[in-house]
Order: sequence, then structure tokens, then C-alpha cells
Amino acid sequence: MKRVVIITATNFQDEEFVYPYYRLLEEGYTVAVATPGKENCTGKYGVPSRPTMDTADLRVDDFDAVILPGGFEAPDRLRIRKEVLEFVRGMSDQGKLVAAICHGPWICISAQIVRGRKMTGYIAVSDDLRNAGAEYIEADVVVDGNLITAPHYRNNGDFMKAVIAAMNSAA
Repeated sequence: MKRVVIITATNFQDEEFVYPYYRLLEEGYTVAVATPGKENCTGKYGVPSRPTMDTADLRVDDFDAVILPGGFEAPDRLRIRKEVLEFVRGMSDQGKLVAAICHGPWICISAQIVRGRKMTGYIAVSDDLRNAGAEYIEADVVVDGNLITAPHYRNNGDFMKAVIAAMNSAA
């Protein structure tokens, strides 16, 4: 069975957490939710995260994919956490799926996995992606090998179709 972890923190973008969470469950994947300190964080509009694990306990061998929701505050809180960056870098290095939406690519930048990659994200992170060496593409979803990115929760459908297609092809 495929195992996916969604990593988030306080003030995540509710739609970018909820839609992927339930869509992954619908596919029959095991879904973990990791937050710093296993804190029950809420989204910008009050959706609870209901974490199942602490980010300190993230292990690359335990997961097939990681989802990084946006909302500018949550990714900004996570991109300074060493354990999150090491985990995301390890997932990327092992060719496992890393999927980020909206401001989620900030975590990828800080994990130093974007240089030479084609990516998208919320328009406010486009300069950050370019400055980190990524090729920023204005598109609803960008797939570059094991890295999938999307700019906004209005792209949740295309984002999750790409994630599920990648997960199923890695079966």
C-alpha cells in the first residue's frame, strides 16, 4: 500500500490540505499528517489538521510521497525546520514523489532541490524559484520527474490528477 505524508503547520491553506488528504484516501493510500511537535494546527479558515505524527519523526523509508500544501505562513514556518528540509531532500534524492502547491515550493527551495527543475507555484514565489535556479513556468501544474507543482488551490484537480498518476505509475 502506498504511504503519503502531508506536512503542514499553522495557517495552511485549507483547500490545499483538505482536497489532497481526502483524494489520497479515496485512492486507498495510507495518509499521515506531520506537524511540528504533532501540534493540531488549523488552516487560515479554521480547518484542523489532526496530525498523526511529529515532523521530528519523519523517515524517508516510511513514505512513497510527500505533499506540501501552501498558505504562505505554513510553508514559511516549515522551511526553517531542519528535519523537514532533510526529509524533503531525502525524498527527492531517492526519486520519491515531492508535490508542492501554492507557497509549498518555498520548502523545496530551502531543501535545495529546485536547481535546474521546471516548476510552478503561486506568483509571489516565482522570483524565489528563479533565484534558486528553477525554471518557473506559468501553468496549472508542472511535472518534472518526481517533482510536481501547482500554483493555487483552484488547480487542486489537475494537481492531484498528476500526483495520483505519478503514484500509480510507480506501483
